[in-house]
Amino acid sequence: MTLRRVTTLERIVVVVKDEKGDLVANIYIIFARWRNYFSQLLNVHGVKEVRQTEMHTAEPLMPEPSTSEVQLAIEKLKSCKSPGVDQIPAELIKEGGRIIRNEIHKLIISIWNKEELPEESI
Repeated sequence: MTLRRVTTLERIVVVVKDEKGDLVANIYIIFARWRNYFSQLLNVHGVKEVRQTEMHTAEPLMPEPSTSEVQLAIEKLKSCKSPGVDQIPAELIKEGGRIIRNEIHKLIISIWNKEELPEESI
């Protein structure tokens, strides 16, 4: 599939080749051609068995954040700054003590394991 841009003085015309190799300039036919092209490219037809393959990621699996990492992050929060979307000032989190620190750690672990934010925070 080839995409060409033909420039004239008045306008830019985009053309693509159809299945037969003919040039097409009609935008609706072009969209239909792209839709068919990607449908054929991405959809697997006639495959009876789909094998699971091992997924490799660029990042190695990392352990859950520890309580000490959360404590260090809390200590690094800057004071006298506007609170974020949650409207909780950094000073309150810093002075919350062990209970607040443990609850924040539980929340972080939950987000880490589910890999999604809770609905209340979105």
